[in-house]
Amino acid sequence: MSVNENTHQDEDRGFQSGMPNSVLHIDDVHKSFAGLHALSDVDLDVREGETHAIIGPNGAGKSTLLNVCVGRLKPDRGAVVFDGEVLTGKSPHEINQLGVARVFQTPEVFPDLTVLENVMVPALSNRDGHFTLNPFKRFSAERQLREEAEHVLESVGLTAQLTDLSSSMSRGDKRRLELAMGLIQKPRLLLLDEPTAGMARADTNATIDLLKQIKEGGMTKVIIEHDMHVVFSLADRISVLAGGRIIAQGTPEEIKVNPKVKEAYLGEEQV
Repeated sequence: MSVNENTHQDEDRGFQSGMPNSVLHIDDVHKSFAGLHALSDVDLDVREGETHAIIGPNGAGKSTLLNVCVGRLKPDRGAVVFDGEVLTGKSPHEINQLGVARVFQTPEVFPDLTVLENVMVPALSNRDGHFTLNPFKRFSAERQLREEAEHVLESVGLTAQLTDLSSSMSRGDKRRLELAMGLIQKPRLLLLDEPTAGMARADTNATIDLLKQIKEGGMTKVIIEHDMHVVFSLADRISVLAGGRIIAQGTPEEIKVNPKVKEAYLGEEQV
């Protein structure tokens, strides 16, 4: 079913969120910039609990698609649905509050805050908004939050840098910090835009292991990644974008042998 520009009409008639076990449904999404089509006819379902990779050459529209999903861009046509609720038209903060977190291609951290403080900020913004003047309850809540942040930072290998300013970190460590900032929110859906970019191979492998552990916990993930070692190590299913259109979808085994994918993308990679 296609979604037209009239979102209210779609909601009134009861919008269906794709396949029955789909947690994220992208329906007929189009996006243009100055007449250039960045996304055209994009239909995509991400199943509950899976790791879904989106791959394709540079300029294929991958990051644009994530920006549409999190409300940073509004599609010219179509809709994004999360857990049965239309996200199109909602602000990034509203979408985040619904349980969708994103790790950006260029790390977005707070340079004047410590590593620990960086992780505590999104956790605070994701709480239910209750505030108490009781000093004992406030102290207990802050201590619990700090312990959660320290645990997440330990999981990404940043325990030794808790009190360092994030501005002093390497690019690879900033990427791990931003991953921790996403994980502390305990999202139902985590969107990762090239999570291993700028990392050495040892750090990349450690990140793969971490994301595998997250998968065991049941979190649904969408990953944009150029490193095929990462993609084939993690993905349950893969969608391939080229020229703003999805040209193939399937399991890693199916994508590896797909002639359209080989011609458009994998021929350029060492798989």
